[in-house]
Amino acid sequence: MLDQNRVFEELKRNGIDFFTGVPDSYLNGFCNYALSRFPERNVIAANEGNAVGIAAGHYFATGDIPLVYMQNSGMGNAVNPLASLADKEVYAVPMLLLIGWRGQGNTEPKHPQHKLQGEITPGLLELMHIPYTVLTDDDAAFAETAEKAAKYCRETRQPYGLIAPKGVMADPDKPNNRDDLYPMSREEAMEVILDNMPADTVYSATTGRATRELFFLRERRGEGKQHDYLNVGSMGHASSVALGIALAKPDRKVVVLDGDSACIMHMGAMTMVSKLQAPNFLHVVLNNGAHESVGGQPSAGHRISLTEIAEGCGYRTVGHAAETKEELVAALEELADSDRASFLDVRIHKGLSGKLPPLDFDHREAIDALMTELKQ
Repeated sequence: MLDQNRVFEELKRNGIDFFTGVPDSYLNGFCNYALSRFPERNVIAANEGNAVGIAAGHYFATGDIPLVYMQNSGMGNAVNPLASLADKEVYAVPMLLLIGWRGQGNTEPKHPQHKLQGEITPGLLELMHIPYTVLTDDDAAFAETAEKAAKYCRETRQPYGLIAPKGVMADPDKPNNRDDLYPMSREEAMEVILDNMPADTVYSATTGRATRELFFLRERRGEGKQHDYLNVGSMGHASSVALGIALAKPDRKVVVLDGDSACIMHMGAMTMVSKLQAPNFLHVVLNNGAHESVGGQPSAGHRISLTEIAEGCGYRTVGHAAETKEELVAALEELADSDRASFLDVRIHKGLSGKLPPLDFDHREAIDALMTELKQ
């Protein structure tokens, strides 16, 4: 990994000291350094497009070049503002784009959700006429690249990309930042839900740890996986997939096991229930206030009232978050016969309950099994 102290010194030397983006495990060394050393100049955004907008506002207000960080899977969220706001034919906004390169050369064969994105990462920048450098684990080379990139940004008022392959910006020992703010872990909350929902309930588990924990919970419990959709990619869209299933199968209970960061990333999806009748749809947010799967950086999950937001969007709620197993069971019972889509904010503590192996399963086989189950 690059010396992060040196990285930030070089960025500052070239006039770059404002950072915004969405945390990524390939960038966790960078993200955690910025969070611990420069919290007032590091804005963790809801999504990557949000970060590009914040960066543009910073440039408009200061004239200084900002840096936007993201995983390459989030580039799609950033394309619109990069192409229609930052472009030289519009407002000409310079910024550095630090992009974690998952799926480079199919380096993650057990994670096919990264394969296509890995292939097209450089090409997306090229299509948007954004020059880039692929970083290496070489501090001197980074210094030269930072100077070249900042010079390009200043002279052209355009973005420049820094693509970070695995190991260049990532600490190999990802921290497990546990707290004791709430008694339940994510896995414990998920098991309570499994124990208290109908046996044929369909589950949509959000990107990251929830997919892995549901997968291995099923194995530990000796249960089949034909009722489960694992949203291994497309962060923030597990609830939309679940809603689509619920609308098509009104006789089946459909539960999304969402995360706070994923829910916030595409919060507009919550408004859909205001104009749709889906009483069989239960939206559960397993809320630990963190981007846990990529290093535990804080989200806004514990700072906002997701329950009040959900009520405003048209969901039925129990009026408060569930913080204990007993409260969770009571809430599930109260929402069991809802006349409309329902929502539950489940407060959990940060911290991984234990090491789990990477997900290794046949994605097409898994989705075909779910589709067969839904045809019955």
